Amino acid sequence: MRILVIGAGAVGGYFGGRLAQANRDVTFLVRARRAEEIKSKGIQIVSPHGNLTLHPNTMTADQITGSFDLILLCVKSYALGGAIHDFAAAVGPETLILPVLNGMRHISVLVARFGEHAVLGGVCLVSTEVDQDGRIHQLSGVQKLGYGELDGRITPRLQKLDETLGGAGFDTAISDDIVRDMWQKWVQLATLGTITCLMRGTIGEVASIQGGTALSLATLHECSSIAIACGHPVSEAFLARQRAVLTDEGPQLTSSMYRDLTKGDDVEVDTILGDLLEHGKTYGLTTPILEAAFVNLSIYQRQRDKASQTYLKFSDQAT
Repeated sequence: MRILVIGAGAVGGYFGGRLAQANRDVTFLVRARRAEEIKSKGIQIVSPHGNLTLHPNTMTADQITGSFDLILLCVKSYALGGAIHDFAAAVGPETLILPVLNGMRHISVLVARFGEHAVLGGVCLVSTEVDQDGRIHQLSGVQKLGYGELDGRITPRLQKLDETLGGAGFDTAISDDIVRDMWQKWVQLATLGTITCLMRGTIGEVASIQGGTALSLATLHECSSIAIACGHPVSEAFLARQRAVLTDEGPQLTSSMYRDLTKGDDVEVDTILGDLLEHGKTYGLTTPILEAAFVNLSIYQRQRDKASQTYLKFSDQAT
């Protein structure tokens, strides 16, 4: 399959890099500046599974001349609109779009633009971040892509996708209920994001403080209650794993949203927390901890947006 990876950052760069390392037919769709960086420095991965530097194929949106078999969509939710505009010309009648974004809102956006036939569900489990030198650091050994048809069928095209992605240096799995899997990850991310961002600390640090464990478990209950009300109950095994993590004082576990917050970057507050809150309100649920985190991070994001606009204004005036 001809694969177009959208985004060469922490997630796209990692999985796309591993696919390229395994000699899959991979091209990265990037901005012109990022294309020059990759040309000069390559994509550099620092990982417990082995470090890697490679110089993969890249293209910019204006260089797309035909369709690809697979679009691996690995951008932050706030960049989805721009990404769709950029890769739309690469989508043909049989192109598969595999998004690994957080939350669920992106599915309806992609279906509205490209139709149900084109869109798969996807879940990625990996903890990565990009350092100041552009290197992608894998922070733990977990590295998995799960994917499935939104209606749960195991189709020939899904099996072909599995053959393409399998054996490329990370774990893969076909799911017969990818919507459930996406909701479970959403509950996990919202819980971790709420706790670490609101408390400004790791899960272990929160658990070590009196009342911290109770707060974490209450947050998990709020988030999972929304999933249940929406008809997507999380499994008992999933809840047991999350409770074990949330009550362990040892791990320095954080969320990607917390790492973005501490670096002063944009945060996915609307899609991870805001959209989940809206689902809960539809069913009359009261989720005060989740709402406190949403307000907190929304203020942060609004302040950051204003600072960015002020910077652009003065830059334009200087020019």
